[in-house]
Parts: sequence; structure tokens; C-alpha cells
Amino acid sequence: MTGKRCTAIILAAGSGKRMNSNTPKQFLLLGGKPLLWYSLHAVEQSEIIDDCILVTGAEDIEYVREEIVQKYGFHKVDHVIAGGRERYESVYHALCRIVEGDMSVPNGDGYIFVHDGARPFLSEEILADTYREVCEHHACVAAVLAKDTIKIADKDGFAVRTPERKYVWTVQTPQVFDAQLIIEAYQKLFRQPEAFRQGITDDAMVVESMLEFPVKLVKSSYQNIKVTTPEDMRIAEAFL
Repeated sequence: MTGKRCTAIILAAGSGKRMNSNTPKQFLLLGGKPLLWYSLHAVEQSEIIDDCILVTGAEDIEYVREEIVQKYGFHKVDHVIAGGRERYESVYHALCRIVEGDMSVPNGDGYIFVHDGARPFLSEEILADTYREVCEHHACVAAVLAKDTIKIADKDGFAVRTPERKYVWTVQTPQVFDAQLIIEAYQKLFRQPEAFRQGITDDAMVVESMLEFPVKLVKSSYQNIKVTTPEDMRIAEAFL
């Protein structure tokens, strides 16, 4: 369907800390299947995504290969690799595979879709919308307008500013970029001191801060939630 090659990086190296679980959240069952299954299924069925790098904990690689990728027949998963301590390290590890050409089909000048494995409601519509925007703007992220009024606080917890709600968005994934753009941004990030990198929370921030490149916000779905806490899992069950 697409012109340039589209590679998904699925991040599934998180822990179950905020889920109050000894099991990493991406392996918890939702509707009888591991939470991670849903984003991989969306990628597998997509007419847009060509292949996938799955990033998980080093200790979970064999389990993920056997009990998720092979068991459910996710043929688009080209690599299962170990992530880092932080999200940005996991993304960087995956990008290094692309830079090194260590893919069944190299993707040096296509598009990279970075998605959280704990967001089970990735849809083809979201993929299509972000694909359309990245073709035009070279960098975009799925997002939704904030429903609540947002307050900016000072260091003591007092409200100091109330931004207009029509300009406030909650950012999700996928976050989508020209391959060379996101690679250049991350390479520049990893030339910065580690203390600087600690403040990085998403890929858009890397592109914005390292390259001063504008990132387009693409209207997504309020169902595209990230499952982080037990309350999120109950919401996901309701959506399912």
C-alpha cells in the first residue's frame, strides 16, 4: 500500500511496578491474550507496516520469541532485541539495528513507527492517519486534545498558569518519523551527557530538542490508552 518501507518499533521492556505485579505488564492477560499481543496483531494485519523490531527485557527474549511471536504467528517481527533501562535507550537499540542494516529488508530511507506495546488499541485508522501526516510533515505523533483543564504549577505546587485547553494535547504513540530524521536525532542525543538524556520522555522530544524540527500532532482515539496501572487494565477490559 505504501511507497516507502515502514518499520514498526514495538517497545515492551517495561516492568510491572505500577501494576503492583511481579509479571511485566506487557505479559498480563487481557481477554485471554497477553497485552503485547494486541499491538503486534495490529502490526501484523496492517497494510502499512512492513516489518517490526520488538524490544523487550533481556531476560524475556526467549519467552517472547517462543510464547508470543512464534505461538501467535507474528511473521512481521524481524528481530526481538533487548531494551535499555530507559525508554529512549530501547528506541536507540532498535534504531541501531536499522542503521547497521541488520534487517531482512533494510530500511534506510523509509518511515519508523515507534509504538508502546502497552497500548493495545492501536488501529489501522491511527496507522493510516499518522502515515499520511508523516509523508507530508516528516515527523508526527498520535495525540488527543486534553479533556480536562490543565494547570501549570511552580515548584511549590501552586498554579501559576492555565493554558487554553484547545492548545493542550495528550501525546500517545505511534510516533512516526522519516528514518534518517529519527536516526540523526537519536545519534545526536547519545552524544549528550547522560544527565541531559534523563529528561527525555518521548521520541518527539528527541527530534524537537536535538534538531529543532517541528512535530505534527495527529488526532487519535481516546481508546488508545497506555495500560500502566490496575485501573487502566479495567478500562482496557471495558473497551475490549
